[in-house]
Amino acid sequence: MSAASKQSTPASTAPNGDLLILSTLNDDGSRRWLKPRPSPGKFWHARRAVAYFLIALFTAIPYITINGKPAVLLDIIARRFTILGYTFLPTDTLLLAFTLLIIGLGIFLFTAIMGRVWCGWGCPQTVYMEFVFRPIERLFEGTPGRAKKNWLQNSPVRKFIKLAVFFLVSCYLAHTFLAYFVGVEQLKYWVTRSPADHPTAFAVMAIVTALMMFDFTLFREQTCLVVCPYGRFQSALIDRQSLIVAYDKDRGEPRGKKPASADVSLKVIGDCVDCNLCVQTCPTGIDIRNGLQMECVHCTQCIDACDAVMAKLKRPLGLIRYASQAEIAGEPRRFIRPRIIVYPLILCILITGFIITLLTRTPFTATLLRTRGAPFIELADGTIGNNARLKLVNREDRAVQLQVVPLNGANVKIEASDLTLGPNEIREFPIVISVARDKFSLGKSTASLKITGGTDTELVRTFQLVGPGSMHDEASRKAEESHEPAHKDSQDPAKHDDEPKEQPH
Repeated sequence: MSAASKQSTPASTAPNGDLLILSTLNDDGSRRWLKPRPSPGKFWHARRAVAYFLIALFTAIPYITINGKPAVLLDIIARRFTILGYTFLPTDTLLLAFTLLIIGLGIFLFTAIMGRVWCGWGCPQTVYMEFVFRPIERLFEGTPGRAKKNWLQNSPVRKFIKLAVFFLVSCYLAHTFLAYFVGVEQLKYWVTRSPADHPTAFAVMAIVTALMMFDFTLFREQTCLVVCPYGRFQSALIDRQSLIVAYDKDRGEPRGKKPASADVSLKVIGDCVDCNLCVQTCPTGIDIRNGLQMECVHCTQCIDACDAVMAKLKRPLGLIRYASQAEIAGEPRRFIRPRIIVYPLILCILITGFIITLLTRTPFTATLLRTRGAPFIELADGTIGNNARLKLVNREDRAVQLQVVPLNGANVKIEASDLTLGPNEIREFPIVISVARDKFSLGKSTASLKITGGTDTELVRTFQLVGPGSMHDEASRKAEESHEPAHKDSQDPAKHDDEPKEQPH
C-alpha cells in the first residue's frame, strides 16, 4: 500500500472490517482532514433553507424587543436574564429548576422520536460549518470531485484569502454571539470606540473571535465527535423505534455492480454498487453502511447521494433513508410506546408548574436571613433583639418604595431610612427585630413583619427569635452550677459547731 493511499484510509474502516474509535483518524494515527463532497438533493435543499433562516434569526434576535426589552439578553455580570420580555433574577430558583427540567426532558422526548435530527438540521456548529465555512472553502479551493475552473482556485494566495474571509466571518459571529450577553447598545459602544477605552471588553471579543476561528478552521467536525456529549447520550435516549438515518442492508448487500448477463447461475448482487459516495459526502467521515454510529449527525447527505445514484440506475430510492432500527429489521413501526407517553405527561406537569409560578410571582420578594454573631442582645428598653438581614428584590422595571411594618407586638429597627429599590435591583438591609422578654418560651419566640409597596402588594415574613431560656443559656447555667461546691453548708464553720460530734469510747 502506498503512503498516499495509507493516509487516506479512515481508521473507522480498518482492513479487517472492525469498527474503530474515531472516523477522523488515519490508520497511522494522524489527522484525517475531511473535505466532504456536496450532494445536492431534496434534503440538502431543505436543510439549506432551514440553515439560512436560523442564521437570519440568530442575527436578528438581539435587535428584537418585546415590551421594551430585548427578546434575549443574558446579562451574567448583572445577573439578570431577559427572555421573551420577562426578566429573571438569581432569586428565581424555582423557575430556573423548571426551565432546566423542561429543556432536559424535551431533549429526551425529541430524541426518542426524531433521533439526532437537531444535530444535522438546527445545531449552530452544523449550520455554520456546512452552509457558511465549507462553501467559502470550496469557493477558494474547489469542490471535491470536480476540476478547478477559475483563476481564484488556481491562485497561490487563495489560502491566505480564504483565511482572511474566515476571520471576517468569525468576527461577525463573535460580535453577534456577544450581543446576547451585553446587548446591542453596549456592543455598539465597544465597536465604535477605541480598544484603549475598554481593554477588557476588547480582550473578550478577541478571545471569542479566536475561538470561533479555531473551531471552524481547525477543529471543525471534531467538535461534534469529541467535545459534544449529545452523540454519546443517544444510546440511552433512543430505542429501536426512534428515527435514524439507516442503510437497508438486506436490500443493499452483497455490494457490487450487477453483471450485464442475466445468467441465473451468477451470484445475486444487492442494490448497493459500492460507489462510496455516501462516505465521500459524509461531513464526519463515517460509512453509514456499518450501521448506527455515534458520529452520525443525521445530515442526510448520504441519503441524497445514494438516491441520486439509484435514480440514475433506475432502481427504487431509499436504500439509505430515514427509518428506525425496527423498520429496517422488518418489524412493525410502533409510535406509541412507554417513553412517548411518560415524557409528555411529565413535561405537561413541569410546564404547568412553570406557568403557575411565573404568573403568581409578586412584583418584589423579601427574605429574612439571620446574621452571625451573638444569638441575641438586650436593648435599652428591656426587649430582646436579634440581628438579621432583610433581602429585598424588585422585579419591576421601575423603582419601588417599600415599607416594613412589625406585627404581633414586635419591634423593628432599620438603619436605612429609605427602602427604595431601582428597577430589578437587589439590596440587603441590616435590621434588628425585638420582642418583650416575656414573649419567649424555652428561649424561642416568633416575630412577623409585613412588607408593603409596589402595586398594593403585601408580604408577611416570620422570623424565629432566640432569647433567654434557650438551650444555650440552660447549658451555660448548668456549667456554672457545676463549678460551685456540692454542699455549701460544709464551708460554714458555725454550722459545723452545731452538729453532734462523735463521742470517743
